[in-house]
Amino acid sequence: MQQTARPWRSVLYIPGSRTRALDKARSLATDAIIFDLEDAVTPDEKPAARDTLAGELARGGFGGRSGMVRINGFDTEWGAADLAAVAPASPAAILLPKVSDPGMIAALAARLDTSPATANTAIWAMMETPQGILNAAAIARAPRMAGFVMGTNDLAKELNCRFVPGRGPLQTSLQTCLLAARAAGIVCIDGVYNAFKDSDGLRAECEDGRNLGMDGKTLIHPAQLAIANEVFAPSAAEIDLAQRQIAAFDQARAQGQGVAVVDGKIVENLHIVTATEILARARAIEELAQ
Repeated sequence: MQQTARPWRSVLYIPGSRTRALDKARSLATDAIIFDLEDAVTPDEKPAARDTLAGELARGGFGGRSGMVRINGFDTEWGAADLAAVAPASPAAILLPKVSDPGMIAALAARLDTSPATANTAIWAMMETPQGILNAAAIARAPRMAGFVMGTNDLAKELNCRFVPGRGPLQTSLQTCLLAARAAGIVCIDGVYNAFKDSDGLRAECEDGRNLGMDGKTLIHPAQLAIANEVFAPSAAEIDLAQRQIAAFDQARAQGQGVAVVDGKIVENLHIVTATEILARARAIEELAQ
């Protein structure tokens, strides 16, 4: 599934068991929501949580926010029931945890194919196991795939690595998934930042993800939204440069030239492609805010 310019700056986890949190999400400035039936819900709460979430999804009212449901894996006692409960609401996407190979995606796609309600439901994959990282390219091209969500907490546990500034131990995994996502034309969302009261640390990690090329960041608390939305949006300087590059290139082409010069730097067609994408993202963000 080739992605549009719709923004994915902020992707907020909301436990499917918390009615008040689900209701509040309808008014939050988040680009997307992960309605979580997996890690955020205890085993005892899972049956009630799926019923609660199914009701809230049927009620709707989440506006332009993209929504995906993270179900439990099909190797658990809850996965099949999760999917059956939320399918009638025609969710935009199902997020499958701990994806290790494309066969897991194909199996979910086959289940979605059996119901008219999920005819247009996409699949996203949690990339949080070593085997999944090694199979990222194949997973990205599996049926109905629309995006990766980096599960950095689980991945760090599996790798037995430490969380350090700059996330050096995780860089290979992050970049491997990003490469696979870009090759397949799907979205790649960075993992969570656990210290939700540490705004400076969050900003640094958002900047790291944005510098890598991530489309946005998963978040665990509404207090993190403003920083993620700022960092992953085109800046005023980037928008200004994009506009000037396009104008200069159009003028150069009108004069029969193949390149232009802006701020002392060569501007070629590839720069115009990037500039056009920047302006498209900026417009999409404005539209989502309306």
